Amino acid sequence: MMRLFIMCLLLRIGSIFSKKMFVTKAQKINMNSKTIIPSPILDLGGGGEGIIGQLFGNHVTAIDLYQEELDEAPNGPIKVIGDARNLPFGDATFVSITAFYFFMYTNTIDHLRIFQEVYRVLRSGGTFMIWDTEISPQGRQNRNLFVVPVEVEMPNKKIQTAYGTPWKDRIQTRELFRALGVETGFEVIEGSQDRKAFYQGFRKK
Repeated sequence: MMRLFIMCLLLRIGSIFSKKMFVTKAQKINMNSKTIIPSPILDLGGGGEGIIGQLFGNHVTAIDLYQEELDEAPNGPIKVIGDARNLPFGDATFVSITAFYFFMYTNTIDHLRIFQEVYRVLRSGGTFMIWDTEISPQGRQNRNLFVVPVEVEMPNKKIQTAYGTPWKDRIQTRELFRALGVETGFEVIEGSQDRKAFYQGFRKK
């Protein structure tokens, strides 16, 4: 994943490289003190800023493909290298699973497999929570990097960052995730959307 330090560099490089980026409007996410996520929590793609880990500390297991991303994340959560398509945990291990701007870094063809793995390691009655952005088809755009600036409102601070991913073959909407949840066997619960930014929750039956 490209996290803050990389994206800041990219956003400051001259016009030649910037022509290759499609930058969306900034998105604001409120993760204030009213955000309650029962533990134990598994945070998919929990390296980098590690928003969920910052909020819930050692109640979180942060999993990421890359050691450098985990090293970058603040101390607190348990850090595990692993692949969300083949989670290294037993069945029914976690009460909550989170994905904070995680799916935009994954291939669309892998989304169903990830949902299936989440369902497997989630306890009955547990919740799966997704915060992410809609990504429309690239079409004939000659820009190959999709970038979304994000401002996260935390209980005691604001985090400003940007997430960027190759645009080719990246397509996602809240409706597509809802359909994946139903296909996997989840109950679709609360959700919300503010322009391109969305939240969607699921419960394991």
